[in-house]
Amino acid sequence: MGFSFLDYAIVGVYLVGVTVIGILIAGRQKSSKDYFLGGKEMSWWSVGFSIVASETSTLTFISIPGLAYKSDMHFLQLAAGYFIGRLLVSVVFIPAYYAGNLETAYDYLGKRFGMPLRRITSSVFIVTRVLASGVRLFATAIPVHLITGYDYATCILIIGLFTLVYTYLGGLKAVVAMDVVQMFIYLGGAAAAMWLILDHLPNGWSDVVTAATANGLDKFSMVNLSFGDSLLGFLSSPYTLLGGVLGGTFLSMASHGTDQLLVQRLLGCRTKRDSQKALMLDASFIVLQFAFFLVLGLCLYAFYGGAPLQQLGLSSSDEIFPKFIVENLPTGIAGLVVAGVLASAMGTLSSSISSLASSTFLDLFKFTARGRTLDERTEVAWSKRFTLLWGIVLIGGAMLFTDTRNPVVEIGLKIASFTYGGLLGTFFLGLLFPRTGQADAFAGFLAGLATMTAVLTFTTVAFTWHTLIGAAATIAVGNLSALLRGRTAGAAR
Repeated sequence: MGFSFLDYAIVGVYLVGVTVIGILIAGRQKSSKDYFLGGKEMSWWSVGFSIVASETSTLTFISIPGLAYKSDMHFLQLAAGYFIGRLLVSVVFIPAYYAGNLETAYDYLGKRFGMPLRRITSSVFIVTRVLASGVRLFATAIPVHLITGYDYATCILIIGLFTLVYTYLGGLKAVVAMDVVQMFIYLGGAAAAMWLILDHLPNGWSDVVTAATANGLDKFSMVNLSFGDSLLGFLSSPYTLLGGVLGGTFLSMASHGTDQLLVQRLLGCRTKRDSQKALMLDASFIVLQFAFFLVLGLCLYAFYGGAPLQQLGLSSSDEIFPKFIVENLPTGIAGLVVAGVLASAMGTLSSSISSLASSTFLDLFKFTARGRTLDERTEVAWSKRFTLLWGIVLIGGAMLFTDTRNPVVEIGLKIASFTYGGLLGTFFLGLLFPRTGQADAFAGFLAGLATMTAVLTFTTVAFTWHTLIGAAATIAVGNLSALLRGRTAGAAR
């Protein structure tokens, strides 16, 4: 139906509104603690919803409905693992973080194993986050380009500049406050699209059920008990019950227990109890959200009569929801849904910028400057400089991409997947194995990275197993190193 003046106005009001409101809510920051941790005064419910928005990129908004369109609801097995992983983080990781009064996730490793490991793991996070976030920002521009007709560079600039303004001026308080607003905007846009589909179908929801179960199909299937024909075949399938639940559990423990992108929010709560409540709110809500987006995909399947993607002129299932938005949404609703796409993108981008700046300042820069004490005003000034730096880097990096076939995209995503296992395993060495020391942690961390490099290079093992494999290698080598050191020390005596 096209994008009307009203639609553009809705998107414009959204962009300006979230920027101004975010800055006003944040107020003034007197120290880096205020800027990066919200002064540790943020409510648990706002942090919980903020985490949901941070981890819901446009890739989720667009890809999950497409996944259900072309297959079924087996992705929910992974979501079940996500819930279990978050529960374990709340029980194991959060108490340790609050006992140590930490500034970043990697501050724990510094206190447990020494500053060199803190700096190295923080640096690995920074490289990983830059690559992954640049890819995500570019991917966000794809549906915005398809819907509005703007070129990729313009789409990236619109998303990036508005996000950078309120992140730079407002710090974590502005990021969290706007995440909550943006979450309800993108869910509202998706819900409006689902309502229109059901209203269009002659028999509403019953037509969705009929289409999803016609000709022997069972697109409502949530559990895949298949083990494949071989071990490699089983490990290459991402959505088996065991692979989904185990993979989701370890992936969630890594993302919510070791990734500064999300740990930063958990450290901004008033108390350990508030942090745990925030994470369990996220754990419950994220399962419902994935189920909602999968059902939206089934509604699209019914709307298009189950037509193959090629018949619809599409090359990827990711294009099915943007196609519906462009061709079928009425004036006003189209603007709301595009605002939802932008909201999911801006929530993730603002989180990336803030977490990169906090890790750079607190883990790397502040450490090198400890010989000279920084006053609070100088801390805030440097914090904002790093925020501006990483915002420009992410926007500029995303604009370097020309299309999704660029091999740099694949490299960035692979790096993001293989570092999680090494980081999670290193945290486990610190939390669960008191005999391990700095040398053992270094050996384990490097072994985890090397193992995942080999897995990604020489096998077809699915992404759901990557974190588990990397963590297992890290723990095994770290403990072996501790055992060998113990024997060597005993022999020397």
